[in-house]
Amino acid sequence: MISKQRLALLAAAAAAPWLLALGAAAAPANLEELLEQTQNARALQAKANAAREREFLAQRDQQAKLVQEAVRKRDAADAHSQAVSAEYDKNDLRIQELEGLLTTRTGSLGELFGVVRQVSGDVSGVVFQSLISAQYPGREDFFTNLAKAKELPAIPQLEQLWHEMLREITASGQVAKFQAEVVATDGARAPTSVVRVGPFIAMSDGKYLTYKPEVKVLAVLPRQPPSWLTKMAANVQAAQSGYVESAVDPSRGVLLGLYVERPGWVERIQRGEMINYVILFVGGVGAICAIYQFFYLLRIRVAVTRQLRNLDQPRTDNPLGRVLSTFRGEANVEEEAEVVELRISEAVLREVPLLERFQAFLRLAVAAGPLLGLVGTVVGMIITFQSITESGQSDPRLMAHGIGTAMIATVLGLGIAIPLLFVNAGLASMSKGLVQILDEQSTGLLAEMIERAQARAGGGGPRHA
Repeated sequence: MISKQRLALLAAAAAAPWLLALGAAAAPANLEELLEQTQNARALQAKANAAREREFLAQRDQQAKLVQEAVRKRDAADAHSQAVSAEYDKNDLRIQELEGLLTTRTGSLGELFGVVRQVSGDVSGVVFQSLISAQYPGREDFFTNLAKAKELPAIPQLEQLWHEMLREITASGQVAKFQAEVVATDGARAPTSVVRVGPFIAMSDGKYLTYKPEVKVLAVLPRQPPSWLTKMAANVQAAQSGYVESAVDPSRGVLLGLYVERPGWVERIQRGEMINYVILFVGGVGAICAIYQFFYLLRIRVAVTRQLRNLDQPRTDNPLGRVLSTFRGEANVEEEAEVVELRISEAVLREVPLLERFQAFLRLAVAAGPLLGLVGTVVGMIITFQSITESGQSDPRLMAHGIGTAMIATVLGLGIAIPLLFVNAGLASMSKGLVQILDEQSTGLLAEMIERAQARAGGGGPRHA
């Protein structure tokens, strides 16, 4: 038989769910209390189940109503969708009918519309960059709008298109003067008289202008071309009639912009290395010496020529006069021919250094110029290779600085060597000519003295006999 304690445990285990559901915490004292608690728990559980059933039924009815309402809305939406779809199909058919009717009625106008749009697009690019637009502003918007039009152009638009194209053609062959707003180099705007040579070039106040299509104004070039070109611009502006020489840029400003951006000799030298200044210094010193010696030899040549016309009266302002005066005062002194020859040679040699002055330095400059240019070439190549190493690529724009330095140094070296070579040859020719005159006259003087000595010796012999 099962003991009372085991029976109590089984009863407690059976009643545990209801006890837990009711939150009972007190343990029964005996079987009667356990039975009573179990019965109460069942009653409470049945009551809770009945409440849950009622709540479920109420919610079921509410959900059924919601389902019915959703179904009703869906049916209404389906009906509306079918009506809209039918209306869309009907409108689509109507649109197709109207498009067909439009195509039939437009006929060749459709082709005309395409041609107008294509021509407007092509001309708008030309007009946008044209200098003529500075004289006739507002044309760019007309061509742009006509090229983007979605409908057939009206007759006035076609007439304006024809008029603007004809005006562009006509103005391309005209030289016109008009008033326009010009932007100065400092950014200030002012109305100025502008002269336009076709669509190629524009000038104002003797300066060349460039057209800025983005802001639709003319602007003064920050850097102007050489003076001979600006002088042409001033002459064109000042002309009233007739023919005047003028510069024309067939690329409509591109070549002029590249030309003015080209650096001059001073800028090229400044962009180079120190070797350029060394070459210029050597060349400058050589030029100064050559000029000084040239005028010195020229003055001496004039004085020697004057002295040749009057050998009996030697002057000390020229080498020939000084050589002649060395012996004119000693006509009665009898000396040996060898001694006289040495004294004449001494007098000539005393004059030669002044006549050949600076020629050694000029020869040195002629030889050193190409060598210094070669040094500059090497420096430029070093700069070029360094830029390639630093950038990791052979971009011509990065290499241009080093190559330019190399080429400018080479040109400078040859530029001082070649002129100084010809100058030195000319100075050497002049000095040799003067030395030749001194040699001829000194030799003649020596011969004259020997003849006088022989004549005296021949006249005294017979008297002694």
